[in-house]
This record gives sequence, structure tokens and C-alpha cells, in this order.
Amino acid sequence: MNAPCPSPLAGSRIAWAITGSGHGLVESLALARSLPDVDLFLSAAAEEVLPQYGHTLDALRADFKVFRDKSASAIPVGQLYAGVYHTVVIAPATSNTVAKCALGISDTLPTNMLAQAGKLGILSIVFACDTEPVVVTRAPHDWVTLRPRRIELDHVARLRELDHCQVVCNIPELEAALAARRNKVSDTWNTSSF
Repeated sequence: MNAPCPSPLAGSRIAWAITGSGHGLVESLALARSLPDVDLFLSAAAEEVLPQYGHTLDALRADFKVFRDKSASAIPVGQLYAGVYHTVVIAPATSNTVAKCALGISDTLPTNMLAQAGKLGILSIVFACDTEPVVVTRAPHDWVTLRPRRIELDHVARLRELDHCQVVCNIPELEAALAARRNKVSDTWNTSSF
């Protein structure tokens, strides 16, 4: 007999995936550090970008359990099936990651996390980087102005249509989404504990 899948709020932890974007990276990591029970899931691109913004793997490991994108089958995703996580966060999410997720492609650790979370009914919150006609962002050594193309904006719109996926456009929206999720998880645990 097959074991039942975990309920959408079964886990006690947040799976926080980081992609190769520098946009909002520093702020996203600060927010992740401010929360309890967060594990990091890094794409290969994230590992390349993090040092450019002053973050080493050793420093991250001091604050988080860190999973790296080192297996073709994304073995760490299996923890979703074990009911470890109640929420998946992808922050920041590059336009590449957003496009893959919107099109159902799951060939990196973050895209696999979103796909499998959706199949299990676990909420994913995605901080998409290219959401406005003009985006001012911090590059490793300066600030730059980007103008996302229509295709990037279309992928964000398509991502918003996925079941169990919430798209946010900036750090305040990410904070608000996480606070709402924390309240929902707390309410569910309090209700089920009586």
C-alpha cells in the first residue's frame, strides 16, 4: 500500500531556493535569516553569483542547512515527500527560472522544488525579478537599470496562473506573503492540536 502524501501544512520548515539573480539577493538572504527553520536550496547559478555579493558557502552554512544542485535527479527534493516543508520560497528568481517554472520545466534544484511542491499542494512563493517595465537593481559593483522584455513579463503572468504558486514583485511583498503564510501555518497547527 502506498504511503499517504503529506498534507500541505505537514512540515515545520521553509525550503528557500536561491537562483542566479543578484536582484534582491542581499535582502532575500537577510529575510531568510530573520525566520526560524529555513533551509537553503542553491542552484548552480546561485553558487556562482553568491560570492559576487559577499556570501560564501561556509558563511551560509553557519546559518542554514544548505543543499546544492549537485545531482541530476535533484535528490534533496525528496524531503518535500517526507513532509519536512510547509512552504517553498524561490527568492530571488531569475527570468530563466521563472520561464522554466511557467513552462513546467524542472531541470534545476529550484525548478524541481516548485514543480514537486505544486504536485503535493505545498505553497510556493516566488520573488520574480523581472516584473515591471523598468527594474533598478544592484549589480556586484554598481546599480543598473533593466527593461524586461515582453517575454519575461509574459512568463511572470503565466507563473501567476500555476496552482499553489504565489508571485511577489519586491521584498515588501515577499515579507507580507511570508507573514500571511506564517499566520496560516500557525492557525492550522493551533486548530489541529485541539
